Amino acid sequence: IRGQACQDTGTPIRIPVGPKTLGRIINVIGEPIDERGPVDTDKFAAIHAEAPDYVDMSVEQEILETGIKVVDMLAPYAKGGKIGLFGGAGVGKTVLIMELINNVAKAHGGYSVFAGVGERTREGNDLYHEMITSKVISLTDDTSKVSLVYGQMNEPPGARARVALTGLTVAEYFRDEEGQDVLLFIDNIFRFTQAGSEVSALLGRIPSAVGYQPTLATDMGTMQERITTTKKGSITSVQAIYVPADDLTDPAPATTFAHLDATTVLSRGIAELGIYPAVDPLDSTSRILDPNIVGEEHYKTARAVQKILQDFKS
Repeated sequence: IRGQACQDTGTPIRIPVGPKTLGRIINVIGEPIDERGPVDTDKFAAIHAEAPDYVDMSVEQEILETGIKVVDMLAPYAKGGKIGLFGGAGVGKTVLIMELINNVAKAHGGYSVFAGVGERTREGNDLYHEMITSKVISLTDDTSKVSLVYGQMNEPPGARARVALTGLTVAEYFRDEEGQDVLLFIDNIFRFTQAGSEVSALLGRIPSAVGYQPTLATDMGTMQERITTTKKGSITSVQAIYVPADDLTDPAPATTFAHLDATTVLSRGIAELGIYPAVDPLDSTSRILDPNIVGEEHYKTARAVQKILQDFKS
């Protein structure tokens, strides 16, 4: 707000991290917003950090089973990889993320971090209560498996542009200090870009293509490079990506494509047929759909399925 007093803390934004954040909801600056008192921890970390060094990274390829057959068969996810869920408004990105959290959090037993970036507050509230019902979050003991970081639609652009970094910092602590294989869910990465565009306009920068910020690729790269597998543990990220006007060539989704190991494209045409999840089996891709990784039989079966579907389509 113009004219509002500011306080200089003399440090970058530092947030609480560690097991005490599990089951809690914090905002971009690490304040708890679930009305359950302060986060009782002495561990704090700055949200701006460098990506791990090359020598610390791991290059092993392993499949992450999601329990969703169309995904596991045709566009499998890599453990420690970056996965994009592409789709326009109302085709089921958030619902699919909820399904993945439920399936994978229960099956692999590790920790998850959910970053709500510029999405509806109602959805964040629904997710929280659904997690309590399914015992992924426990209000009575220390068995919670997920940390929630919210910077929803009603937040100023500066907060929405950084809340993904806050969620990432929580995940990095679990990876680096606890040696965990962490799942990081970001809903929605487009809002991160959108908030960066708003901040850029407020700073008076000359806009780039379609009015986006000139630093679009840099902003995205700085964040995405921190999401990686190291020798200590891994962060597997699933990012919902809103596609403006269903146009995959828009600079925001197009820039995100370059960073991903697998893409799950949700199709409006399939959703209109009442098929959910509305995964497009021909548009969705994965770098690990390779006979050397998934095996010869899986690879040939997947390609045969795609051939039948392509023949039917054409």
